[in-house]
Amino acid sequence: MPRCSEPFPHLSCPTDRRRLLWEAALYTKERPMTALIHNITFDCADPYGMAGFWGPVTGYQEDPQNPNEPDDPEAYLASPDGHHGLLFIAVPESKAVKNRVHLDLMPTDRSRDEELDRLLGLGATLVADHRRPDGTGWAVLTDPEGNEFCVERSAAERAQESDTTG
Repeated sequence: MPRCSEPFPHLSCPTDRRRLLWEAALYTKERPMTALIHNITFDCADPYGMAGFWGPVTGYQEDPQNPNEPDDPEAYLASPDGHHGLLFIAVPESKAVKNRVHLDLMPTDRSRDEELDRLLGLGATLVADHRRPDGTGWAVLTDPEGNEFCVERSAAERAQESDTTG
C-alpha cells in the first residue's frame, strides 16, 4: 500500500484517509465515544473582573490577539497548552443558589495552606474549612461573584502522606 505522508496522515491523500477511517472504526469499537471539555463557562455580572481573578488563580491567559476589555460581554482565558479555557459571559441575573458543579483546585508549586492564603489575597472568600489536624481535607472558597470552588492538598502533600503511611 503506498504511503502519502510521513510521519503525519493527510485527509487529502486517499491512502491516509482510508487508514484514518479504519483506525477510527477500530478505536470506537474498543472504546466508547467521548467528548473533550473545550471551555468551562461562568455566567457572571463582570466578565472582565472574573478573568482578572481566575487568570492569576489558574495561570490561564487572555488571547493577545483578542484581549479582554472591561466593557465586553465576555472574557476568555486560555490554558497554558491552549487546548481549553475559561469563558466568562455576562448575564443579567445574579447567582441565587449553590453551584451544582464546581472546580477542585490542586496547587502545583506550594502547599494547600499556602495556596489558600494566596487565593484569599486575590479576593476569594473562605466559606467552609474541612482541613483536619492530620493534614488531610480541603477548603471551600468563593470567587468574587460567589461561585464555589475547593482547594485540595498538592500532589507533593499527598505523596508525603503515602510515604509515611505506606
